[in-house]
Amino acid sequence: MTSRSITVLVGVASLFAGLVIPVGNAQQVSGPVKVVQLTGLVGVKDNAKGTLSVESGNLHFVHGKTSSDVNAASIQDVVTGADSQRAVGGTIGLMSMAAPYGGGRVLSLFRTKIDTLTIQYRDTDGGLHGAIFTTPVGAADVIKKELVAQGAHTTAPAESTAVATPAPSRTSPNKEQK
Repeated sequence: MTSRSITVLVGVASLFAGLVIPVGNAQQVSGPVKVVQLTGLVGVKDNAKGTLSVESGNLHFVHGKTSSDVNAASIQDVVTGADSQRAVGGTIGLMSMAAPYGGGRVLSLFRTKIDTLTIQYRDTDGGLHGAIFTTPVGAADVIKKELVAQGAHTTAPAESTAVATPAPSRTSPNKEQK
């Protein structure tokens, strides 16, 4: 290969990588966050795109003219997680699967990172409900901290998501000491 073709190849690869890799991993939330409510809120259809905010003791989700509020004090558990989703989806993703020699399968390798926010709450009648949201990277932990500060409960504190380092082990009683 000539140096010109290598330069073009590296340039195309870096351009494509720049489009796929997100610019920043962490995101500070200062207001409503664009989310997808996968399932769980009463009166809101599944996979509804909208905004999520924590204001005056309520988790507030707005989708078009539909809105839903959950009192933070009624939330029994808030859990966050990290996940990924296909970067190319919908009709284009489906049509690319028909590419010859498995060429369309390459598109399934490109994924974008997302955070998940799952809440478990009781309604006014005492019924148990749950809701799952997908958020941009870094937004779920901020929302969780705001909810806990306003009275929500959690079984997994925010600090537990960090990788725990094992404590230095002492010599075990089964080993011989010399």
